[in-house]
Amino acid sequence: MTKLAQWLWGLALLGSAWAALALSPPGLRLPAPYRQALLPLPVYLLVAFGCYALATVGYRVATFNDCEEAAAELREHINAAWEDLRRRGLRF
Repeated sequence: MTKLAQWLWGLALLGSAWAALALSPPGLRLPAPYRQALLPLPVYLLVAFGCYALATVGYRVATFNDCEEAAAELREHINAAWEDLRRRGLRF
């Protein structure tokens, strides 16, 4: 199962549980404080997911490994391309 499928299954499970409680089926009466906390719950979860995503991206950027060998190789390729362009008559 892909990560997308896992997230969609979790979202469907939480969404159906929320809808079952928010629509208050017959025989299930939630007290007013619980109902007031339940109705904006999807917005709270969306904000929490956004914070999680932002923190994950920030952490991955902060711990990104540098590849010194790849950077040196890329610099060599760039210098070779510049020399080739100069040899062909392009002026910088």
